[in-house]
Amino acid sequence: MFRITPTIDKEPKKKTLGLNAEEQSEQKQLYAVYLAEIREQFDNTLDNVSIKQEDGSVVPFKSAAKKKTKEDNKSE
Repeated sequence: MFRITPTIDKEPKKKTLGLNAEEQSEQKQLYAVYLAEIREQFDNTLDNVSIKQEDGSVVPFKSAAKKKTKEDNKSE
């Protein structure tokens, strides 16, 4: 669950008066937590995605992406 309420509550103050150093620090910490949670959700979503290969086999997206990256690196 996101804990962005304190940041949202301070948004009008940020635009008009500005935030003090402590509030800026808190905002950066909350933003870091928010980004970490978004990245985790995205990673979990990719765990549930599969790709159907040209040969008809179905592989997890991450495996297909790793294989594609290796092939691209070899061709360079």
